[in-house]
Amino acid sequence: MKEDTTTLVENPEKVREAEIIVGTPSHNEVDTISNVTSTADRGLREYFADKKAVIINADNHSSDGTKDAFLATPTQTAKIYISTPAGLKGKGRNCRNLFRAAAELNAKAIVMIDADLTSFTPKWIHYLGEPLFCGFDYVSPIYERHKYDASITNHFACPFLRTLYGSRIRQPIGGDFGFSGKLALAYLSEKSWTENVANFGIDIWMTTIAFVRGFKVCQTFLNSSKSHRVKDPAWHLASMFTNVIATIFDLMIEFEYIWKHVTASHPSSIFGFGLGVNEKPPVPSLDTDNLYNTFKTGFENFGDVWQQVIPPEQFAEVTKLTSFSKEEFYYPSRLWARLLYGFAAVYRDDELPQQVLIDSLIPFYYSRMLSFANKTKDWGTRECEDYLEEIFRVCEREKPYLIQRWNHGKSGFLNVES
Repeated sequence: MKEDTTTLVENPEKVREAEIIVGTPSHNEVDTISNVTSTADRGLREYFADKKAVIINADNHSSDGTKDAFLATPTQTAKIYISTPAGLKGKGRNCRNLFRAAAELNAKAIVMIDADLTSFTPKWIHYLGEPLFCGFDYVSPIYERHKYDASITNHFACPFLRTLYGSRIRQPIGGDFGFSGKLALAYLSEKSWTENVANFGIDIWMTTIAFVRGFKVCQTFLNSSKSHRVKDPAWHLASMFTNVIATIFDLMIEFEYIWKHVTASHPSSIFGFGLGVNEKPPVPSLDTDNLYNTFKTGFENFGDVWQQVIPPEQFAEVTKLTSFSKEEFYYPSRLWARLLYGFAAVYRDDELPQQVLIDSLIPFYYSRMLSFANKTKDWGTRECEDYLEEIFRVCEREKPYLIQRWNHGKSGFLNVES
């Protein structure tokens, strides 16, 4: 992927090296960037006072004053502002600028924090950063999120990561991570960089690469919920979904030689202690009407595509779903797993345009959210987590089906056992 890599860098304090970096990828985050920056500064001073530190805002040339707000925030820790060229957006590009900065500054540890956080505390810097000085290379967060938040995490990223690579990382696209300087260099050398990774595919790409390349991975309790600008998956997450799912499928092709031989998942190392939290995460809106209508129109718009991907017995089950009312809409997890695996296999087979295939999955994403909402409408967080764990286990049990479909592709799916 060739693009203009010219970046804008403002380094007022002429920082030339740092042991630890806190990086905040951003695009138009003027309302929250100052609080995130000052909180990061407190965390670095309180928990890493003996380390040379810098805070880096990796921005997408924001037009709302994010840069000025960041640089004007009073901190004792030095700050650097880095931006992609005007017009070149994507969270992945921001992260790549962080990787480069880590390499140039010879950093040992990088903590990456979402710029729209409102629940961020100084302790997060400790929890995400300390494992990196204790031999770990990648640190993923454990925090409470609302049952309707993290929909792509719960229904795509987690089951795929667990089934394919045996990784039980709970928040593989959480946005708040720690990674070592050594891993930053590895990210820069990877050849699997795509336009999807340059956008919202970056988180699942980072998590997967850390795992498959044999780096030491752990999870860490942040002891608070994640509060940020939540989005209704029925309206605002389609582009993120397409970036994430295409990245998962691309990495499946790249690392087929690994995941085909993984037979079980295992718990990861966990840093710290989970003692529960008092505050609750924000409640996202969920437009169930749009979720339902998108699936119904999806059947009309993509039915021909679906029939080329989905075996007849499964397609009959999908067809039956169109007769359900919004309130009774539900389908079993085994069907869900097999639908996902069929799409992955046909994506690899490349007999259908890959973008059309990904677009045709969006109605299934929406319908899965509707099914989950109907099932869990009266449930609390603990019950939902138990239910999701059951779903993940179902997906793992269906791995032989995935391998069958993968080996047959589109042309042979009629011969695959339903």
